[in-house]
Amino acid sequence: MTGIRHRGQRVTQDLPATGWSIKAPTVASAFKAAFDAAPEALFCKSTDGKLSYGEAAAAIHALAEDLRDDVQGRVVALILPNSPDFLIAYFATLFAGGTPALINNGHPEATIAKLLDGLDIALVLSDRDHQSAPTRLMNNAALTNHAPLADADALRDPSAPDDIAAIMFSGGTTGLPKQVPHSNAAIIATMERGDWGWRTKPGEIWLPVAPFTHIYGFLMGLTNPIIKSGAVVIPERFHPDVIVDLLANEGVTIFGGGPPAIYQAVMASEKFATATFPNLRICPGGGAPFPLDVHRRWEAATGLKIYEGYGMTEIAPISINTEAYGVMPGSAGKAVPDTTIEIVDLETGDRVLPTGETGEIRVKGPHMMTGYTGNPEETQIALRHGYVYTGDIGTLDADGFLTITDRKKNVIFVSGFNVFPREIEELLLTHPAVSGACVVARPHDRSGEVPVAFVTLRSDTTEDEILEFCRNTLIAYKLPEQVIVVPQMPLTPAGKVDRSQLQNSLQTQA
Repeated sequence: MTGIRHRGQRVTQDLPATGWSIKAPTVASAFKAAFDAAPEALFCKSTDGKLSYGEAAAAIHALAEDLRDDVQGRVVALILPNSPDFLIAYFATLFAGGTPALINNGHPEATIAKLLDGLDIALVLSDRDHQSAPTRLMNNAALTNHAPLADADALRDPSAPDDIAAIMFSGGTTGLPKQVPHSNAAIIATMERGDWGWRTKPGEIWLPVAPFTHIYGFLMGLTNPIIKSGAVVIPERFHPDVIVDLLANEGVTIFGGGPPAIYQAVMASEKFATATFPNLRICPGGGAPFPLDVHRRWEAATGLKIYEGYGMTEIAPISINTEAYGVMPGSAGKAVPDTTIEIVDLETGDRVLPTGETGEIRVKGPHMMTGYTGNPEETQIALRHGYVYTGDIGTLDADGFLTITDRKKNVIFVSGFNVFPREIEELLLTHPAVSGACVVARPHDRSGEVPVAFVTLRSDTTEDEILEFCRNTLIAYKLPEQVIVVPQMPLTPAGKVDRSQLQNSLQTQA
């Protein structure tokens, strides 16, 4: 049987592996297949220049040969900004027989030192020295000092499907991030499911925004572009005007925009109103639930839908909106192939709930993690009964569409009632003057907690007027106790609104 199997709030997507399956058994061999297929094709472009697949292969081969004796069978930490250096360093580590650990270079040095301490580090590849581990500085000029690789057989992949192809790090904005190792087989399965959702063609030009160390940026910048020998255009930094220019002038066909805050920032650019994107055809979204207002405004301006999906470092993607199997704005789409999604009760996490009821989302599939390295306590919390417990709250409808209501930890408990911030945020974004919204909890002597709304504005209004607007729609216990106008929302390195920073600012004001 193919298609969705649905029982209560449990769905499994059963589909034949046609058109989106990848023959390569490892990530390194997937790159080699892309190089073999199109050595002259553009691989990446940045402000420092551009590399064809042949030129990139030469740089990867040279670096791999240089690293092999030191890193084979050991961990190589990549602490680099999005850049050609990062791409070359990642694939060279694989071809050298090393295990890449992807560490966000925006972390403070003290955090980086702690993350490195938890790894069997052979070497750090970075754009700066790190005293806590031996470091090799990556030099972009050196990467381009190679003639295109002519001998494809020179690139020998030493890895196996069960070998670790990436150590990623998962964690919110508090606490030391947890190590999540993913095998080649798991990442190939991830690539396949991404391509099932966002069907790509040969010669696509990708514009990723999220850090390559983040699961979304990793898929949009490193792995999925190579499936059909596509190219990656790498912004020097995220700035809305820069992104608009690249979308308009670089032939971009796939915009890896990520969370709604990124799309909102791009639409707020002064250049956006008059820009055209003649080649753009796929606009994936993920990382946080998308307000309906963002969907409406983007499609009205560009004529293109945002194909929202859902995933996390532990398993991605989980679900995607697709033209072939249905699009429902505001939802995270339907389960990707061979993946089961269930909605279970918040108290025990064992009982599958009836259709339409709100509960915790748990999932399983061939691309899920096997655990957090060296952290059995967190592994036991996240992995139970063969499922990843996501910590997200949502519902499944009768057609199999998943809607994410909130993070479990973001639920606000007001006088015994559960208040979901997203419901209030969606309402706030329907106000004509509000361009962004984030609702967090503040402790309250009588109610336990109360919601407080932070908003950014696109036109003049007052906090009192916004409160009155909410009062006309929301029941009393959901009404924000306060509306606070901010010039811009703070963002995490992954481009999500930084709820913790807003929450901490309430303590500062108290």
